[in-house]
Amino acid sequence: MSLSVGIVGLPNVGKSTLFNALTGAQNAEAANYPFCTIEPNKAAVPMPDDRLAVLAALVSPEKIVRAGVDFTDIAGLVRGASKGEGLGNRFLGAVRECSAVLEVVRCFDDDNISHVNGNTDPVRDVETVETELLLADLQSVENRLEKAGRAAKGDKSALVLCGRLESLRGHLNEGRPAAGFVAPPDDALRRTLQELGLLTAKKIIYCANIDEKAAGAPEAAPYARALREHAAATGRECVTVCAKIEEELQGLPEVEQTEILNAYGIRESALAQVVRCCFDSLGLANFFTAGPKEVRAWTIRAGSRAPQAAGIIHGDFERGFIRAEVIAYEDYVRLGSEAAARAAGLLRVEGRDYAVKDGDVMHFLFNV
Repeated sequence: MSLSVGIVGLPNVGKSTLFNALTGAQNAEAANYPFCTIEPNKAAVPMPDDRLAVLAALVSPEKIVRAGVDFTDIAGLVRGASKGEGLGNRFLGAVRECSAVLEVVRCFDDDNISHVNGNTDPVRDVETVETELLLADLQSVENRLEKAGRAAKGDKSALVLCGRLESLRGHLNEGRPAAGFVAPPDDALRRTLQELGLLTAKKIIYCANIDEKAAGAPEAAPYARALREHAAATGRECVTVCAKIEEELQGLPEVEQTEILNAYGIRESALAQVVRCCFDSLGLANFFTAGPKEVRAWTIRAGSRAPQAAGIIHGDFERGFIRAEVIAYEDYVRLGSEAAARAAGLLRVEGRDYAVKDGDVMHFLFNV
C-alpha cells in the first residue's frame, strides 16, 4: 500500500505552492487569483526515511527503494461548492480515493494576494471548507439512499441498509462528520461506506501556511496559533509550514536545502512533517527488506500480522506464508549485519500471529 494524501482548502491559501514544495513537481500553477488550479494535480514522491540510507550503508545493495506518497491537489473550495459554486466540488472525487486529507489554511496577511473571504481568519476558513465537505458527503449518502430504496422492495438486507443510511443521513444533517457515526456491524454498510469514500470519514490534518517572517518562530504566529488551538479542540493534527520557502528550495542540492532551512530556523521539511503526521494519524508503519539487490521500505497498517505484511510484497507470500525472520532495526544497525544479529540470537523466527512493528527488518519464507 502507499500513503495517499488529498490537498484541499480555499482558493489562494497556497495549496498548489505547497503541492509543488511537497512533490518537487513544479507543474501545479500557483497564481494570485481564485481557481488557478483547474484539473487535479497528481504526483508520487518517495517518502523520506533516513533509516534506509543507514541500512544501505551496511548492506551495499544495488538500489534503494523508498515507500511512496501520492499527493492530489484540487481546485479551491468556496462557500456553496457543494451546490456547484466554483470548481473544487467537481474534483472532490479525486480526494475520495485518498487515505487522508491535508487541509491547507492561510495563516498570513499579504495585500498582494487576495483572500476569497476578504481577510485572514483560519478558524472561519476551516469551517467553510469542512461545511462543504460535509454537504458533499450528505449528497453522496442521499444519492446512495435513493438507489438502495429502489432495491429494498422485497429485499430485507437492502431494507436494513436503507435504515443504516437514513441514520447516517440524519447524523450528517446535524452537522456532524461521518467519522463520528457509530452503527452496528454490518458488512453491507461497510462495503457501501468504502465505495462512497466519505470525505468527513477520513483523517483531516490541518496545514498552517505561514509566511517567511514567521518561519523561524511558528509557535508565535497568531494565525497559526489560533489554528493549532482549533485543531486541539476538535481532535485534529496540525502541521505548520512556509510553502513559499519550501517551493523555492526545489531543484537545489539536498545539502543546500538543509542549510537554507536551518538559516530560517526550520527543523524539519514540509514533506517530512506531513508524512510523519499522516503516518501517526492513520496508524501506519514501515518495515524493511534488506539484501544485495535492494534495501526497500514497505508501508503497512501498524499492527498488521506477518502474513499481511508479506502480502504487501506479493500475494503468493501471503498465501504460502510459512514464517518470517525478523530483526529489529536498532539491533540490525548496532550489530552491523544479518549474520551478526543471527549469531547474537537477535534474529527472531515469527509465525502467523506476529504483529509487525515499525522498523522491523524482515525476510519471509513461503511455499505455494
